[in-house]
Amino acid sequence: MIAKARAAIEDLYRVPENGKAEIVNGVLVRMSPTGYLPSRAGFNIAASLREHERRTRTGRAFPDNTGFKVNLPNRDSFSPDASYYTGQPTGMRFLEGAPVFAAEVRSESDYGPEAEREMAAKRADYSAAGTLVVWDVDLLAEDVVRVYRADKPDEPAVPGWTMPVDDLFL
Repeated sequence: MIAKARAAIEDLYRVPENGKAEIVNGVLVRMSPTGYLPSRAGFNIAASLREHERRTRTGRAFPDNTGFKVNLPNRDSFSPDASYYTGQPTGMRFLEGAPVFAAEVRSESDYGPEAEREMAAKRADYSAAGTLVVWDVDLLAEDVVRVYRADKPDEPAVPGWTMPVDDLFL
């Protein structure tokens, strides 16, 4: 029997068609493209964060498909739909460490018991990696944005930044 090699960060740089992927449990997990509503919501979050960045110069906003390299027992990377990062620039390489804020916008395939388990595990990984706040954005739910905080429920991940929920749908 031949053992399959564990995926490495370098494998993310060679995802076919420059696709989006993360490394979870040593496996390269490809992520499918999203449709109109989730793409617009993720873009609107990133655009709002970018405006905050311009005003405050306290971090950097990133859109979908940005790679964050982390070192967890079961995860080597994240690629949130929108994020805010306060670490050091890395040139052309993936960012080192987790963002302080991450938004995960649900796509059509992000529903059902298995998807819920995967999203809960990913939120736990974000927290373990140092992300302060994760948004679970469900454009089909009455509670559109569910906020998950790592350990300081009253501390904002991005001080001074707010975004009206209605702006997700612009």
